[in-house]
Amino acid sequence: MAPFRLGEVPIAIGREGGQKHLSIMIAVTCAVIRNEEDEILVVQRGEATDHPFKWEFPGGKLTPEETEEECIIREVEEELSMEIVICGKLTAVEHDYGHKQIKLIPFICDTLDEVPFLSEHIAYRWMKDKDLLSLEFSEADVFVAANYLKRTGSETPDNEPCISSPDEELKDDADLQTFVNNMMSRKEAEWVAASAIENPAIFNKLIEYSGSADKKLAFRASWTLTKVCDRIPELIYPYMPQIIENIGNIDNESTLRSFLRILSLSDLGKINIRQHGLLTDFCFRILNSGFSAIAVRAYSMEILYNLSLIYPELANELAASIRVLLEDGSAGIKARGNLVLRKLAEIPIKPKSS
Repeated sequence: MAPFRLGEVPIAIGREGGQKHLSIMIAVTCAVIRNEEDEILVVQRGEATDHPFKWEFPGGKLTPEETEEECIIREVEEELSMEIVICGKLTAVEHDYGHKQIKLIPFICDTLDEVPFLSEHIAYRWMKDKDLLSLEFSEADVFVAANYLKRTGSETPDNEPCISSPDEELKDDADLQTFVNNMMSRKEAEWVAASAIENPAIFNKLIEYSGSADKKLAFRASWTLTKVCDRIPELIYPYMPQIIENIGNIDNESTLRSFLRILSLSDLGKINIRQHGLLTDFCFRILNSGFSAIAVRAYSMEILYNLSLIYPELANELAASIRVLLEDGSAGIKARGNLVLRKLAEIPIKPKSS
């Protein structure tokens, strides 16, 4: 008998002549992806597939050399050209389709991307969670949808504070750190963000946690800061010089993405010329690197565009870098690159003085 590979689990399916027969349980990851409006992404399979025209959560088969988390991030990038952030995990679903048995491993994920670029599916929809079960899902995905609804239905109600009232003194750093580290939903992040807006001590702790060596804590804290800055961007301005001075030392790509998003939406006129230079150099390095994630490069483009409004002479260099990316980039990076190129074309270039 050939050896079993990672991602394929032997299971007993019956006996004939006293011998047990084995089938292969295939490990497959999938993502319940939520956008900023708390809608869920679903995709539709084509006609020439195992489940023609059925809807499903995007994902794919686990390969021997990767973890489950690496698998779902890779699959979503390959299938949809989207960047996701893993926020939680649902109970795995085992299902026998007759011709195959699968173990479906669902992750709850968030994304800041708006439009998936389909490479394997024929359609997509953003659905309100209450409408999910109205779709004709593949059988295993029905259980994933039901488990997700059960999970979200047990979350803290909207009117229940997630931490102590912002009017109370922040008494226990450990409790706040534990809560932030275990956040699983956008609602929880928004609750903490609301508290941070009212309580500067919580805001300062989020800044501190964002620099933590604990990558999970650092990401969740920086993710929450994006929620704060979406509502009151001025709160981050006193910290922008510190962020820019240290941005090249951030080795956590998820945290880096959060800070670049914040900077892309901030008034860069609030920082000095030296910091403009540091940020410009860093973002060009990101654009010219072949190893940076789509969202990191997309936010770097937007930051450089905003700097081009201050320094129009940057526009030509930025346009040249983007055109190089368009030659071999994914559908997602091409869409963002073309958008920035259109905006760059509208910047009036001052003639050089003789």
